[in-house]
Amino acid sequence: MTLRGGRSPCYPAGMKMPWQIWRDRRGRLSWLRIATLALLIMPVGIAIHAYATAGFGARPLNDMIHRAGYWALIFLLASLAVTPLRRVARFGNLIDVRRMIGVAAFFYIAVHLSLYIADQSFSLTKVASEIVLRLYLTIGFVALLGLAVLAATSTDAMVKRLGGMNWRRLHQIVYAIGLLALIHYFQQTKADVSVPVFVSGLFIWLMGYRLIAWWRRGAGELSTVLLLALSVAVALLVFAGEAVGVSIAYRVSPWIILKSNFDFTYDIRPGWYVLAAGLAVAALDIARSRFAAGARRIAPQPSPERA
Repeated sequence: MTLRGGRSPCYPAGMKMPWQIWRDRRGRLSWLRIATLALLIMPVGIAIHAYATAGFGARPLNDMIHRAGYWALIFLLASLAVTPLRRVARFGNLIDVRRMIGVAAFFYIAVHLSLYIADQSFSLTKVASEIVLRLYLTIGFVALLGLAVLAATSTDAMVKRLGGMNWRRLHQIVYAIGLLALIHYFQQTKADVSVPVFVSGLFIWLMGYRLIAWWRRGAGELSTVLLLALSVAVALLVFAGEAVGVSIAYRVSPWIILKSNFDFTYDIRPGWYVLAAGLAVAALDIARSRFAAGARRIAPQPSPERA
């Protein structure tokens, strides 16, 4: 039975129905959720545009497999970025879209696996044997199973059933899932590892932020100085890690790779992008702090009589 307008009697006026993801918990239209939803379906539009303009090459299915896996990883990192961004920007409403982003990450990784099954002519036996025999597929499949667990427990009903503390503990496995996803990404990348290195740098920054926040429990939010120090340290780690990795893979001196970071003739190395992302967060913290200070200065003060 449904009421006029298609609303179920189980959901009174003012309460959103489960499929109305564009509404907040109070049932109100949420522009933040709408913008997030547009962002989450953007990869589909990008893929359609790429196919219409240049095609997907000789192996279109393989191209789509990689696209879906890449966006699954990006949205997984985006879900991890919600916590530091909402704190730095002093925008607590961001927490309202974190589950949406996490579920989208699972959706894209499920599409990633489905396309791989299609690429193997829908032979589940072959797919299973490949997952068992190829280490990078095993790692990726374990990450997928982890995301499936998190997606299945992302409803309000599951939060109540598990209890808030148990639910938070369960969802902390997202850190291990992120690490496994990055290892899978590196292992399946054939030549240029610039993008995996950059994404890994972002993951290290996000984990570094959490480690510092945990270490400074009760000391308030991370200061701008700490954000700057974290960004510089992670960028240096990315520079060094890329140099060591490339030197081992191609048997060249790591000093040659390190020097290439300052040669901008052909490209910009991932460490610089990681540094730019970290500095952008620090700049946001500075801007938000000044805005808050200015708001306090112009706030009306109570009169002596009322005081």
